[in-house]
Amino acid sequence: MYTFDYQRPASTAAAASAFQGDARYLAGGQSLVQAMKLRLSSSERLVDLGGVAELKGIRLDGGNVVIGAMTTHAAVAASAEVRKAIPALAELAGGIGDQMVRNMGTIGGSIANADPASCYPAAVLGLGATVHTNQRTIPGDSFFTGLYETALKPGELITAVSFPPPAKAAYIKYKQPASRFALVGVFVSQGAGGVRVAVTGAKGSVFRVKALEDALAKSFTPEAAKAVKVGTEGINADLHGSAAYRAAMISVMASRAVAAANAR
Repeated sequence: MYTFDYQRPASTAAAASAFQGDARYLAGGQSLVQAMKLRLSSSERLVDLGGVAELKGIRLDGGNVVIGAMTTHAAVAASAEVRKAIPALAELAGGIGDQMVRNMGTIGGSIANADPASCYPAAVLGLGATVHTNQRTIPGDSFFTGLYETALKPGELITAVSFPPPAKAAYIKYKQPASRFALVGVFVSQGAGGVRVAVTGAKGSVFRVKALEDALAKSFTPEAAKAVKVGTEGINADLHGSAAYRAAMISVMASRAVAAANAR
């Protein structure tokens, strides 16, 4: 690894002040540290957020589930509040990586990294969540902008993510057996804002599928989802599957997600 300056502030304000020059925030470290070990990423300064207590925790606010940026996947999966209000979100968190990853990885770190195959971005779009930072609030639909890219400005720090509870929701992923990242993951929800369908793992960034949303708005059934043919434009192709295969799996995973949502 490269040499770097290490800072461990105790507050959000101190963390923002420590972010100077070529710096990176360090959350759970499940992506950044590995990239640094492989010399795929380097920074002159790491600002470790592990000591910022105000960034941890889960609460209900105005009917929304608000999850602090430094809350681990394991904590979200085990939360009674999340399991009651949005069981699909708790199940998604419980299916990320292995137990060590879930004990260390955080929701803020996950969405800030914006891995094209990670699970939380699908929940952000699939539930119409809002990302809160130390500077502003960002609608989930505007947060992810490309491959490992987000709307965050340099030094901007995610403080929490708020999720409106849906009437129905479920997340189903076809996972890579070793990493448990999504080869195709689909989050489906039905709520006050209508039907939302978000897909991860199939393109360079998480995205919504309007054709599926329109079909499910008319008939929220597995059959309606399976009948939608998703195009291959922009769909990933690699040793795990062709673009045509992944596109077909989107409808299949969506139909399974709808079935799971209806079964709750």
